Formats: sequence, C-alpha cells, structure tokens
Amino acid sequence: MIEFVKGEVVYHEADYLAVDVCGLGHQVFVPNPFAFTDGEEVMLYTHFVVREDAQLLYGFKTKRERNLFRLLLEVSGVGPKAALAMLTHMSPEALVRAIHIEDVKTLTKLPGVGKKTAQRLVLDLKDKLAKLGWEPSLELAAETASLPPVVPNAERDVIDALLALGYNEEEAEWAVRESGQRIDASVSTEEWIKKALQAMMKR
Repeated sequence: MIEFVKGEVVYHEADYLAVDVCGLGHQVFVPNPFAFTDGEEVMLYTHFVVREDAQLLYGFKTKRERNLFRLLLEVSGVGPKAALAMLTHMSPEALVRAIHIEDVKTLTKLPGVGKKTAQRLVLDLKDKLAKLGWEPSLELAAETASLPPVVPNAERDVIDALLALGYNEEEAEWAVRESGQRIDASVSTEEWIKKALQAMMKR
C-alpha cells in the first residue's frame, strides 16, 4: 500500500500529475491538476487501485479529502474515475453539503451522476459522513439550499472568453470550476470572467 508520495511536480496533464520522487516519476491522478504548478513540491495522500489491466494511483492534498474519495467508492456504481470527477467539479465541502441536504438536483449536475446514483449517494453516505465529522452546520446547509443554480450557458460563455484570452480548454474549465464555487446565477458573465481570471492568477 502506498500511503503518500512526496516530490516535485514535473508536469501536469488534464487529469494527472507527473511527480518526481527521488528520480522515479509517478503518475498521480488528482482532482484539479491545474491547481498545481510545475516545479512545486507536493505531498499527496494516495489511494492505490489495482486492476487486471492497470495499476492506478490517486492523490489528494489532505487525508480528509482522500477519506471522502474512499467513501464515494463504497457507493454502488461509483468507481475511482467517477469519484475523482465529483471531487474535480465540486469541492469536498460543497459535495458533503449537497448530500447532507439531499440535493439530488445539484448532484445530478456532476459528470456521470444520474438521478439513481445521486439518490444512492444520499442514502448510503449521509449517515456515514455525519459519523465521521463531515456533517455541515445547519447554517451552511440552509445557505447551500437557497442558492440558485449556475446557468450552464453562462459557464460556457466564461470558458469561451478565457479561450479568447489565450488560455487552453483545460485551464479555462479549471478556472470556471474554481470561481464558480463562490458565485450564483445572479452574478453577471462579466463578473464571473473577472473572478475566473483572479483564480488563474492565484494558481
């Protein structure tokens, strides 16, 4: 079992980092590769998956995030790729809140998550998350429930604007996801573009 890897990010791709650990390059699949910088020293808590055709290493900045990833794997129909996609498109805190308040509508917006899978996430994990200390405060839950959904067309408009400024598709999608966690549908496209650019500058 590989508990963690510690080394330097040599380069990143759309879904993984290449981490140099004492001269040995490790391919580590992470939620947001573009949140890391080439040359950055990292320590990632890992989850090792062995299949007949591959050996895959998944990495997370904190044990807490890795534990949430492992809980997602306990849900029927959710594999490592789907669980990683959930944590890529939604912060752990937002995901836990959605499960806690049984927000199936929000959960079905995640890639590969249909209504049945969303319902299983709520049914299988709500109590487990609470027992492990993931239960959000009622105030946060109420706040999440009251937020209107982000308009998909606006998201595409922001991505297109970033592409026009010279960013590639992966960078633009990351910036939109990162900034989109803190806004709602009342925010104008122009304001969202500004927040996405600010997220890129803080990478």
